[in-house]
Amino acid sequence: MASNEEIIRNLYAVAEKKPKTFRSLFTKDGYWWDVPAGVKYSGDDVARAADIYSAAFPDMHRELSHLYFDGDVVVVELSLNGTHLGDLPMGLGTLPATGKEFHIPCIDVFHVEGGKVSAFDCHYAGTIMLAQLGVLGNLEASLRN
Repeated sequence: MASNEEIIRNLYAVAEKKPKTFRSLFTKDGYWWDVPAGVKYSGDDVARAADIYSAAFPDMHRELSHLYFDGDVVVVELSLNGTHLGDLPMGLGTLPATGKEFHIPCIDVFHVEGGKVSAFDCHYAGTIMLAQLGVLGNLEASLRN
């Protein structure tokens, strides 16, 4: 069986590129919680969410800086990087592509069971993201309903 580090590194490698493979790395009841957005994806919605981010940020890549292990819990410090080139659905509406780059600090917490992810809590700096995309000061005017 793969190590927890190998499982998590593989999850990152396929996240936006292979949404169905991404989903297959979760347990049946596993979830992905987008903490700043307040949305928890489970089941096939995990792949759908990966599709959404892939369309909005087709060049998304992660720079992992530190990984911490405590039994079946893995905590990762990283930076989310890319360019906003597609629509991004949000709770208040859809943010059209801004064409701007972003470099967002993030902490991810994973729980691994039987070689698969049972919980993925993603804590990225949402306000930094919105500021880098140039919409923080007037978010509602930037959204399309």
